[in-house]
Amino acid sequence: MKSLKVRPFALTICFFLCSLLCTAQTAKYPFQNYKLTFEQRVNDLVGRLSLEEKVSQMLNASPAIPRLGIPAYDWWNETLHGVARTPFKVTVFPQAVAMAATFDPSSLFTMADYSAMEGRAIYNEAVRTGRTSERYLGLTYWTPNINIFRDPRWGRGQETYGEDPFLTAALGDAFVKGLQGNDPKYLKAAACAKHYAVHSGPEPIRHEFDVDVSPYDLWDTYLPAFKKLVIDSKVAGVMCAYNAFRTQPCCASDLLMNDILRNQWKFNGYVTSDCWAIDDFFKHHKTHADAKTASADAVFHGTDVECGTDAYKSLVQAVKSGILSEGQIDISVKRLFMIRFRLGMFDPPAMVKFAKAPLSVLESAPMQLMP
Repeated sequence: MKSLKVRPFALTICFFLCSLLCTAQTAKYPFQNYKLTFEQRVNDLVGRLSLEEKVSQMLNASPAIPRLGIPAYDWWNETLHGVARTPFKVTVFPQAVAMAATFDPSSLFTMADYSAMEGRAIYNEAVRTGRTSERYLGLTYWTPNINIFRDPRWGRGQETYGEDPFLTAALGDAFVKGLQGNDPKYLKAAACAKHYAVHSGPEPIRHEFDVDVSPYDLWDTYLPAFKKLVIDSKVAGVMCAYNAFRTQPCCASDLLMNDILRNQWKFNGYVTSDCWAIDDFFKHHKTHADAKTASADAVFHGTDVECGTDAYKSLVQAVKSGILSEGQIDISVKRLFMIRFRLGMFDPPAMVKFAKAPLSVLESAPMQLMP
């Protein structure tokens, strides 16, 4: 009788399939079962949370929920010209406005692809060492900045792609696609188009400035890049701006948030406030009486996560007092967990090719692009 020879590759495949089968069979909750759709898993997870737990997940520093095995996560990270503020050594590329001077979308794509892989290596190390609660180690990058830079008094023009809406849209599209990848199931990283919208005026008054531009200027100058990234690039996130637009803070704008972003453009990703922008509602714009009414209005307009301190903690009382329904909270929390599921944070690393990126990716020779 001839001996049976088993190729090493076949053994590897068998081991992989067996490990996934065991994972599915030992899932305690449906949201842990990778065989279900992301939507089914998100619905199951959010349905198990208390109101207080739901609200806790709407802060940029989202705490762990140990009873369900949900790790802590901080949404705040950036990669305008390389992964920002990280304790690890990463590649630093030229500033965005300098990259834009190349008029070369392929260069922006490559920069974003490399940044995403370095970010993946950092996040994988954070998971391995239990550091997912730390800021600047996550996979949700609040980048690119696609505001139009025409006012030299604005102090963040270097973050943008300049003054031209068409060029900004083209380069932003390339950056988002390079950062997020084209895997049919998982995001390599989650990009975020900011600051929505008409946010490129004098820096000192950005927290109280009420902008009003003509409909032509709004649609011809300030919105084309956002429209491109939402509809065509499928950007995962949008950041709403500090300033007000036609008397309403941008994060609670009927026109910008509900009418254009959600209804016209059908955006189903997540929205984050700019940092401490919800506080501006009642501290600087004076459009709302307090944190509770400001937070409720922001959530009603689709602002899912607050970057800041604790204004959104008042959402618990907003629901209990009838200002906002818990169902509205559920909509936002589901959007947030959908991003985390799409990033592969609740699946076995063997299923997510980006979860295999080792720390040796950093300071390495040029990488082969990973789709």
